[in-house]
Amino acid sequence: MKSLLCACLLWLCLPLPAHAAELRIDLGHGAKPLTTAQLLARADATTVTIPDDVAFHRVMRYRAVPLRALLPGLRAGQHLQFVAADGFAAEMPATLILNDQGAQAWLAVEDPAQPWPALSGSGKDAGPFYLVWTNPQAAHIGPEQWPYQLATIRVLGGVDARFPAIVPQAAASTEVRHGFEVFKRTCFACHTMNGEGDSKLGPDLNLPYNPTEYLRADLLRGFIRNPQSLRRWPQAKMQGFPTQQALGDADLDALLAYLRYMAKHKATH
Repeated sequence: MKSLLCACLLWLCLPLPAHAAELRIDLGHGAKPLTTAQLLARADATTVTIPDDVAFHRVMRYRAVPLRALLPGLRAGQHLQFVAADGFAAEMPATLILNDQGAQAWLAVEDPAQPWPALSGSGKDAGPFYLVWTNPQAAHIGPEQWPYQLATIRVLGGVDARFPAIVPQAAASTEVRHGFEVFKRTCFACHTMNGEGDSKLGPDLNLPYNPTEYLRADLLRGFIRNPQSLRRWPQAKMQGFPTQQALGDADLDALLAYLRYMAKHKATH
């Protein structure tokens, strides 16, 4: 009896097999779970080739389902949030998924019989669900719009309405407002601002101090391009934005302008 009890306890402690993984999709009518097996068995599941994968930095092939097919009734005015198991929370307008410019979003599904390789440098897994894009340049899809380890996709209100403390005032300059758009696209998936945001991955970028308050502009610019240029930390999660395609110089200038602006507009709550 004692041996049987120990065996049962050991079984309960084992991790769930990959086929038991679930992705939860909430389009505003309650969350609907979809399992790995269900997604792989769909008639529209196919093999897609990604020439320069953001997570693996090489050619990758996936069994994937068109994301649009998993979001019936999605409308152009809506907003989506993609939440990963590690706390990453990517915010995207529905127009990115619905675009007719040639870029297509796919939900890559890790097959337990053919697991993906570990992510280089971390040993972590990108699965079981990963948002990948074919022809991403057609819609200016950036690296922050490729969330992996996906756990939840949900329709929410827009970022500006949900988090008013991160929004520049109407009198803010055009450059600051441009920087705010860059911030939402590139930073808000990992960081909060003025204590607002859903991400659990990185620190707040304004409380108690804004990075523009303790880093020289050239060091901060270099850090955003390559975090290891400021602090050598192999375990660091921030990947940086080294290329013009990932973050152009004009966008980086505007982002720094937004951060400097927010340093003077800290939340009081």
